[in-house]
Amino acid sequence: MEATATAVMSFALPSTNSKTQTCHLLTRPINPFALPPSSKTHLPLPRRLPTIRAAISRTKKEETVETVKQQLENCYLLAGINYKGFTVKQFQELRSSLPETTKLIVAKNTLVYKAVEGTRWETLKPCMKGMNVWLFVHTEEIPAAIKPYRDFQKEKKLEDNDFTGGVFEGKFYGPDEFKKLETLPTRAEIYANLLGSLKSPASALVSTLQAPARDVLMVLKAYVKKLEEEAQS
Repeated sequence: MEATATAVMSFALPSTNSKTQTCHLLTRPINPFALPPSSKTHLPLPRRLPTIRAAISRTKKEETVETVKQQLENCYLLAGINYKGFTVKQFQELRSSLPETTKLIVAKNTLVYKAVEGTRWETLKPCMKGMNVWLFVHTEEIPAAIKPYRDFQKEKKLEDNDFTGGVFEGKFYGPDEFKKLETLPTRAEIYANLLGSLKSPASALVSTLQAPARDVLMVLKAYVKKLEEEAQS
């Protein structure tokens, strides 16, 4: 059994006799291992176990990359928009103003590039700077898909929040060239052009076939449709 130190306090009692009486009082035992109050130190707290935040963050990044890849399926145009300074309300209004054929996604440049790397959309790389929100267009009617944002931009006076660029048919269109995408002919215009070409000399049809791939495809589709209608009549 371990010995315990005991503090002793003594004092003298007055006495009528010549001898002095001494009494001893015992106090509570003293812990021999206890440090004096002035010498106590703060022991380091135990290290925390690793949290799952890193795992959650990694999972979210992977989900974002996968979402971008899914949006690239049947996508005709992928464009970046500078959304620095956008309020939450403005962003919600913008989303509600877009047609169903377009999708607006907020994603970091690095994650978007990871999704497009090695694909025909990789030419979007010049856009990978600043704060971008990404517009995915799932229709051949490119001008009609872009127009809602142009209207929103004008209404809210967001001149600085312009398109940072886009990729259409594998080609990158920078901010200075983006207007070309907004002036592409509509389906109706292409059909009208086709009908005019069929009634014109062969040179007119040749010039039509020398148009961009999208226009040629639309022309061929229109021609097939016309033949089907004639066969049914």
